Amino acid sequence: MGSVLSQLSKPADTINMDSPQAEMVKSALQNHKVVIFSKTYCPFCTMAKKQFRKLDIAIHVIELDQRDDGDEIQSILGEITGSRTVPRCFINGKFIGGGTDVKKMYEQGTLQKYFT
Repeated sequence: MGSVLSQLSKPADTINMDSPQAEMVKSALQNHKVVIFSKTYCPFCTMAKKQFRKLDIAIHVIELDQRDDGDEIQSILGEITGSRTVPRCFINGKFIGGGTDVKKMYEQGTLQKYFT
């Protein structure tokens, strides 16, 4: 019989912040004013994208469920933002939140201030 410790799940792999996927994330954040990491079927992702479209703001969307490396990118985003959930929304390279956060910012008029 093995010990209880040998039966515990192994710790998650460390995140390589120098991987091609991490470099792609960094490049997207540097080269686009608004970046949303999304999944096509996620209603919160749709909610976030809708707020920018109401303002007629160009958004760079990376649909993680349409990429073979989407899970790795999501882990990198978890390292950067503290959570792996989507959407992960950035303006000028700064993480501003998820779908509910972006909708609230729009409703309060604070989202618009980034673009005036």
